[in-house]
Amino acid sequence: MHVAHLSLTDFRSYETVDLGMEPGVTAFVGPNGMGKTNLVEALGYVATQASHRVANDGPLVRQGAARAIVRSSVVRDDRRALIELEINPGRANRARLNRSPVSRPRDVVGLLRTVLFAPEDLAMVKGDPSERRRFLDDLLVARTPRFAGVRADYDRVLKQRGALLRTAAQARRGSGRSRSARRAESDAAFAEAGAGDPLSTLEVWDAHLATHGAELLAARLELVETLRPLVAASYASLAPDSAPAGLEYRGTLPPDAGTDRAELAERLRACLLEVRASELERGVTLVGPHRDDLFLGLGELPARGYASHGESWSFALALRLAAYDLLRADGGDPVLILDDVFAELDNRRRRRLAEMVAPAEQVLITAAVPDDVPGELAGSRFDVTEGGVARVR
Repeated sequence: MHVAHLSLTDFRSYETVDLGMEPGVTAFVGPNGMGKTNLVEALGYVATQASHRVANDGPLVRQGAARAIVRSSVVRDDRRALIELEINPGRANRARLNRSPVSRPRDVVGLLRTVLFAPEDLAMVKGDPSERRRFLDDLLVARTPRFAGVRADYDRVLKQRGALLRTAAQARRGSGRSRSARRAESDAAFAEAGAGDPLSTLEVWDAHLATHGAELLAARLELVETLRPLVAASYASLAPDSAPAGLEYRGTLPPDAGTDRAELAERLRACLLEVRASELERGVTLVGPHRDDLFLGLGELPARGYASHGESWSFALALRLAAYDLLRADGGDPVLILDDVFAELDNRRRRRLAEMVAPAEQVLITAAVPDDVPGELAGSRFDVTEGGVARVR
């Protein structure tokens, strides 16, 4: 798989840009702030319909424009697909495949598969659990696009259930009233919201949350088992003198819970019942995959808080390289994107990384200066300056 063409209209800093690309290595070189990352961000957006830099679509549209358009021509097994995305902040985005509209933008997810490493990925090692959950879920979607729907269904149920819990919690917090009076207010608030009896309504949402949560949880558990040896091998190649890297999924259920969907759903429902009183008081859903974490370890210690800066970079790279190896094993090399990576690595890690990624079908690199691109990765080069992108090799 490789990207043969990228065209942008009113995306980030670009009014228009039109680039032809080939398999192999392509480097985008230019000073910081000139728009190198915007180019690879656009391709990441085609692959996942999310940005690795911002949480919403607003900043993706050039200031003063109403919308942005990203077009990418993708070649896979000698078949070419033209993917077009229209980004409309505050309104529904639209997508076209081979110039024909599709019913939902997420229907084109998976046609382009990328693995993107960027400085923001340090948050997977040093940041909150949400960063590691996102890594797992994005990889699930990249491997099996239907999981975009599974994740969306779980998020929808979580939001609806959370709204009911907040309604109950707000009613129960009334000062100066007895518990029975506060409970009566809670029941009335549920009824006013069209929810009927609060307990029976919560039981319905519990069932939905457990069903969708079990599907997501089982997939994550299976994924972590598959990733574990790949991450360990990639990390050992990048940092051979460091302690071994390990992964462990930690969450609502114990690690030995298994991956049977029906059993996981029943156990999740039981957990929800156990914490119901606390949830009604606090107004939030306290158990489920949205609160789980992926533990990253170096030897016996957690990487978060104990890993050096170099070890953290190596661990983040190992996670992305393991994702790349897994997607490649599924069939077809994904496009590998390294955004401003080599400047942060010492010479030894730089050489090791270059050797590991050189065999990929297509590698896209951003760098501030040409010397940041290792000699092992010589290939096509575009110079990026303010307002323009020009091919120089």
